[in-house]
Amino acid sequence: MTTNARLVTLATLCFAVGLPFGTAVPRAAGCDPVGEIRFVCDQAGPEDLVAVPGTAWLVASAYGAEGGLNLIDTKAASSRRLYPSATATERPDTKTYDSCPGPLQGTDRDKFRTHGLYLKPGRNVHTVYAVHHGNRESVEVFELDVRQKQPVVTWIGCAVAPDPIGLNAVVALPEGGFAASNFDPRPPAGARGGGFSPALLEGRTNGELWEWHTGRGWSKVPGSEAAGANGLEISKDGKWYYVAEWGNRSFMRLSRGQTPAKRDEIALGFRVDNVRWAPDGSLLVAGQGGADVGRGRGAGGSPPAITSVVGKVDPKTMKYQELVNYPTSEVVSFATVAVQVGNELWVGSALGDRIARYPAKGLKRAPQ
Repeated sequence: MTTNARLVTLATLCFAVGLPFGTAVPRAAGCDPVGEIRFVCDQAGPEDLVAVPGTAWLVASAYGAEGGLNLIDTKAASSRRLYPSATATERPDTKTYDSCPGPLQGTDRDKFRTHGLYLKPGRNVHTVYAVHHGNRESVEVFELDVRQKQPVVTWIGCAVAPDPIGLNAVVALPEGGFAASNFDPRPPAGARGGGFSPALLEGRTNGELWEWHTGRGWSKVPGSEAAGANGLEISKDGKWYYVAEWGNRSFMRLSRGQTPAKRDEIALGFRVDNVRWAPDGSLLVAGQGGADVGRGRGAGGSPPAITSVVGKVDPKTMKYQELVNYPTSEVVSFATVAVQVGNELWVGSALGDRIARYPAKGLKRAPQ
């Protein structure tokens, strides 16, 4: 398998917002606040964030060249590398992850490029699922032990996605196994080009959801066909999926286990990226508004005006409320995920070296 097209996609995104793509994530000078927005720096493209229940910790993915998983201390506003690290271990669960070829090796481990995350709560030992792009397109699975002062991770297994699935987000299923979104199918090995496909940018149906179970492997979720299936959440009872459709700027609620499947969609008017549960039972959605991400520079070669957007959706009524709409810059990268931490929204991005911390109240619209 060739290096995943998602890496080219990151380059496309960097170009779209006027930032260079190279061996490192674009870095802004300093880590000082911008107005009411504060930051946690020293990240590597924190595309997704998950909260560790009952603690002050977050786990952040690293979509940049450095890769890895980072552990964020929300009280100290600091972070450290969680995986790979000197404290990380491996204990393959070959019974559950029966098709996994083994632990990551070489650059796949050293430069562990991560995308969507999910945390399945346990009793002081949680399960973390991470979408990985590299020599294998896979969901990598870890145990996160929080019984110690400093949490540690143990790699326990994986599931390699069949060609041409291009993974994005992942959620654990109540009965075991997990589901993942196929955002944009990968091109055949040796094919020229890369980045976003025309179907994705034009909002056409190009992917769907897939489930994986021990002994059965991967299967397509009926009725889940979508335009750029991106962020993914699931109800506690496992009966509903909540899907961000990046391609057509929409949000979908999809039944699970019903025949025929029931689906409801609402247009949100921005490129909807990741989805996360909020403490009040709503769903936080984050993404990119304004000019069209992925279509390159505007007239005269100037970068397009992109805004960082966060809102919430009521999972019962499907009503949407905007919370943040802020212009991006060298310092404030466009949003890809939002989680609520106290009275703040912590917003990650596939670009940049920082997590942005927006006040949860009082910062709704971009300054005019």
